[in-house]
Amino acid sequence: MLDFSYCLFSLTLSYSLTKGTYVGSLIFQVATLQRMAYSREKVAGMLFFVAATQFLLGITIAEALYPDFSVSANYISDLGIGPSAVIFNSSVFLLGLLLLVGTYFLRHVSEFKTVNTMLFLMAVGAMGIGVFTKHFRTAHGAVATLAFFFAGLSAVSSFKVLKKPLSVISIVLGVMTLGALALFSGGMIASGSLTSDIAYDSSLYLGLGPGGMEHMILYPALMWLAGFSWHLITQQEVQTKE
Repeated sequence: MLDFSYCLFSLTLSYSLTKGTYVGSLIFQVATLQRMAYSREKVAGMLFFVAATQFLLGITIAEALYPDFSVSANYISDLGIGPSAVIFNSSVFLLGLLLLVGTYFLRHVSEFKTVNTMLFLMAVGAMGIGVFTKHFRTAHGAVATLAFFFAGLSAVSSFKVLKKPLSVISIVLGVMTLGALALFSGGMIASGSLTSDIAYDSSLYLGLGPGGMEHMILYPALMWLAGFSWHLITQQEVQTKE
């Protein structure tokens, strides 16, 4: 293990490199993190927490900057093509990227194998949302469904590695995400919104509107991700072999 002060110096030095060596600097930083006096679980937990936090802030800022945005009537993906597109698309892509890097650190931890696979697929979907905006209807629908579906499955599958009451909470939040996704998908089909750019209302949205039901998919998943990240961060320190 490297001394913490040396790691801090290494990160500061890599940050000061020229723009031409930025990619190499980033790779160096990731490699340094892997050798820091933290277990791989803690590093993954920190990445997951930052991912959830920055996206929650990003979507809040995007909604505030989007003129007359309605949480009930507008899809979340409307933020990706409106005046706040840069903020939303960057934030959701970063969400996926941080999740992807986090799964890299957990790849050799056998007890997290199942949930790690689900998180990897969620990460791919999230990054896809940032690339394929609402203008790419078919591709956007596919990657959004991928992200939402595996976010819910990640929460449900994590109960095996969590202790009560967090394991029970994770199941509840996962079921909420999957249930809301089922209602949202059914509402889109029933209302005709699936083949239209207009978000029509449906009784399956339970009075929340299409946007409100879509938020009910997203927020439980983010709550679970924050809780799961805290579990990883607070785990007992494990000395790993290089």
